[in-house]
Amino acid sequence: MKSLNILTKLEAEDKEKIIYFAKLLLKQKKYQKLRKEIEERKKEVERGEVFTHEEIWKKLNV
Repeated sequence: MKSLNILTKLEAEDKEKIIYFAKLLLKQKKYQKLRKEIEERKKEVERGEVFTHEEIWKKLNV
């Protein structure tokens, strides 16, 4: 995740440019499935349909 650390060092204007181009990429057909999943997950989070840390570990039997 070093790439994300680089983003924290950018000025706000440059971060906006990166976000703009990332959105363009996500609109491409090859990313449609990922984009759809992200939108569905956002809705789940907004409704509070998320797992707690403990629930995840229980599901993994750890």
